[in-house]
Amino acid sequence: MARPVMISGRGSSGRLSPGGQARLDVHAEIPLDAPAIAAAAAVLEAVAEGAHSHWGHASPYGYGSEVAQQFRRSPHGPERSPRGLPMLNLPEKLPTPAIPWFLGWLNYWSAATAQAIGFPDPARDTELLTQARRTASGGWIVQLTDVPLAYDNPAHLDTLRRAYERFPQIGGRAAP
Repeated sequence: MARPVMISGRGSSGRLSPGGQARLDVHAEIPLDAPAIAAAAAVLEAVAEGAHSHWGHASPYGYGSEVAQQFRRSPHGPERSPRGLPMLNLPEKLPTPAIPWFLGWLNYWSAATAQAIGFPDPARDTELLTQARRTASGGWIVQLTDVPLAYDNPAHLDTLRRAYERFPQIGGRAAP
């Protein structure tokens, strides 16, 4: 049985990027069957480390439209998204490309990103560290839930809320 994996990349100018730096967005699409879910962390790590990424995520299809509802487009906008998640600053408002724009199901944080957001803190990250591992370059793969995030799952939303509370730097909600 064929399980196609699609990988694509696109460069963009620094005009709408954190810190005004040009960036390369790399996207990989994998099927969400059991073997692919089991390999997702390794795929994310390989793509992120191979591209020398600051951060990255693996999340199910449709996740982007949910995250888009979290972006603050006005200083007078709501404090919470329709699903009760914190509002995030637009990427161009972030001070550095090392700050993740948002959280995903699986998260890749380079060593610089981990330092910028204060991960790991053994006293505060006990639960996250049970589903995290160090990469060869000193970064981290951090998995929030056992299965891909589902916004219609209250336990998944609660996990996201706790993670956003733990890392206020993500989305530019606090100074790095």
